[in-house]
Amino acid sequence: MNIGEVAKASGVPPKTIRYYEEIGLIRPRRGENGYRDFRDSDLHKLAFLGRARALGFPIANCRTLLALYEDEARSSAEVKQVAQQHLAEIDRKITDLSEMRATLGELVESCAGDHRPDCPILMSLARDES
Repeated sequence: MNIGEVAKASGVPPKTIRYYEEIGLIRPRRGENGYRDFRDSDLHKLAFLGRARALGFPIANCRTLLALYEDEARSSAEVKQVAQQHLAEIDRKITDLSEMRATLGELVESCAGDHRPDCPILMSLARDES
């Protein structure tokens, strides 16, 4: 398969596929003409990576998960640990976003949004907290 075909089949854009090759996540064969020649195993890895990235796993974790997937001697505990760490990071981000939303909501509520120049939003952003 060429890059266009594997991109369509995997749902991963060609630019991302080239990047994954550049960082060593996939290693497609090269024809005599230098073009990439993707095997079914490459397609499977790309689909795997696409799903992992859709769940927000960073590249380093994707590399780990792919290595664990290919290691038939792996323990599921190793996989679970990677997923648990990522889940904890998602929870931290949700907490941070909730706090940001609450703060911004309070600022929006406190702003009259009228013709006057005074604005609690700008005053809060300009406040020196050092």
